[in-house]
Amino acid sequence: MKFFQIAKKDLKAEFRTKQMLNSMVIFALLVIVIFSFAFGNEATIFVSNLNKKIVDLLAPGMLWIAFTFAGMLGLSRSFAGEKEEGCLEGLKLCPADRSEIYNGKVLSNAVLMFLMEMATLPIFVVLFSYDIKNLPGLIVVIILGTSGFIFVGTLLSALTVNTRTREILLPVILFPVLIPVILSAVTATGTMLANGDFSDVSGEMQILVVYDIIFFVVAQMVFEYTIED
Repeated sequence: MKFFQIAKKDLKAEFRTKQMLNSMVIFALLVIVIFSFAFGNEATIFVSNLNKKIVDLLAPGMLWIAFTFAGMLGLSRSFAGEKEEGCLEGLKLCPADRSEIYNGKVLSNAVLMFLMEMATLPIFVVLFSYDIKNLPGLIVVIILGTSGFIFVGTLLSALTVNTRTREILLPVILFPVLIPVILSAVTATGTMLANGDFSDVSGEMQILVVYDIIFFVVAQMVFEYTIED
């Protein structure tokens, strides 16, 4: 349970200033607002041959652009803050398995990501006058997609923490690895927004679950080597 204490430390420090959480929420809201102004009333135009409104086609991509780019802000600071303040060495000296550090960072990153997503989704609904047809299904897709993003992102954040250009290097190596989870999450989100059933996206859901399991297990095995000097 050492990971819980590490996550508690990170969240306590974050909620003291809310610096990173505010940055993530503001960035995500800016993305949604910019898309809202860009498309305006044209987003409600009905495309007869596709039997959908334009916003139905754009919504999944808009949401995941907001989620992933805002989440990148948090991931890039996940280990960088510990490194700059000299706390990373202290964490490595803790009498616990180093995977506990990874699990603690995953938990704290997940809390911040889900808070950001909880703030973003209602704003999206209001700005686009959107009616989410299958909210429970959408929540499941967001949880699975976000978990995959955090499992890989936290591992690669630790891998790049000792490099000078870590803020640039992290998104460069992270997004190619995220392609399967982003494509599956966007497709499944579009179906859930359009009142789809889980059976309609069973393939995408399986990809998300398998992706999450594989990268969580791999991270447990290799994390101790990623934070070596």
